[in-house]
Amino acid sequence: MFKRVIWIILDSVGIGELPDADRFGDVGADTLGNIRKVRGCLHVPNLEKLGLFQIDDTTLPKTDVIPIGAYGKAKELSNGKDTTIGHWEMIGIKTEQAFPTYPEGFPKELLDEFVRRTGCKGYLGNCVASGTHIINKLGDSHMSTKHPIIYTSADSVFQIAAHEDIIPVRELYKMCEIARQLLSGEHAVARVIARPFVKEDNQYVRTASRRDFSLKPSKENLLCYLKDAGYRVTAVGKIEDIFCGVGIGDAVHTKNNMDGIEKTLDFMETQHDGLIFTNLVEFDSTWGHRRDVEGYAKGLEKFDAELGKILDDMHEDDLLIINADHGCDPTFKGTDHTREYIPVLMYHKGMKQGVNLGVLDTFADIGATIADNFGVQKLSVGTSVKSLIK
Repeated sequence: MFKRVIWIILDSVGIGELPDADRFGDVGADTLGNIRKVRGCLHVPNLEKLGLFQIDDTTLPKTDVIPIGAYGKAKELSNGKDTTIGHWEMIGIKTEQAFPTYPEGFPKELLDEFVRRTGCKGYLGNCVASGTHIINKLGDSHMSTKHPIIYTSADSVFQIAAHEDIIPVRELYKMCEIARQLLSGEHAVARVIARPFVKEDNQYVRTASRRDFSLKPSKENLLCYLKDAGYRVTAVGKIEDIFCGVGIGDAVHTKNNMDGIEKTLDFMETQHDGLIFTNLVEFDSTWGHRRDVEGYAKGLEKFDAELGKILDDMHEDDLLIINADHGCDPTFKGTDHTREYIPVLMYHKGMKQGVNLGVLDTFADIGATIADNFGVQKLSVGTSVKSLIK
């Protein structure tokens, strides 16, 4: 048994369209492959060493580097392509029915009730929009009216944006909590998201005080099984928000990817067993949705450089797992997530040679492997690959 599992989610780093990508309008999406193709190169030697470029049936070029890790890719069984659905599937929750989306905006009666409960005098927006675009489009109106900006995307999200001087962050969080209570039943969106912003250099920019208010997952999941069995479950980044705190012990939020890696390394110094579960969100929020190919590529390269520190600090009885939760191809049409396979990399210092995991049937195979390792209750979906990575 591995005493400690370090599980890192590269948010949105997909590795090619899934067979059902046509249902989602995502034929041709390939986050990693298209970034490398457009940029011309991708220098990630540590990920390469773990086996990233040896994964079968991808557009990434095979290299001569002999991998030291286990490598493969996983399908998504659930009906969706967003953060909540992807993370929930990893821990054993398959989502059959897609969460509601609002391509025409939210119903007037719902927003009227939001206004009544929050006491705000009105709202702006109520449309599908890019977050960086809408705050600059409506920012001046927001500053004069003091109305929150409400918007959504192709995902099941209710987002509230406000300037930190107009609606302080804590007040914005309270608005989101009210919205979360309101958005139930047929309107039970996956996430309510607080989007604070400020003005810098004559434009409005989002701050690091984002917070997600997710639906609560079923307690029949890996995190709860671990916690109930007495294992320490530590969340880094937005993991606590994604699971609404369910099954989480310790938690720390982060400003960006580098902060997330530093916090992970900090916990590796003090926590010597259980699960350290990290989400690195900038790939998605900063570069994927904003269609910034160069930023995304540089972000991957910076992560790879820091990954060396994680590999160096691993103990002999550690298992490292790195995977994504969906795609967000910055070369693709629109600004939304993309329905893709996710890369899966696993490594421990006792591995004698690389292992080809092939194609995993579900993201839940990852969680099932962790459950198998710690000897806790089996997940309702997913098959462990622990026997393959000895």
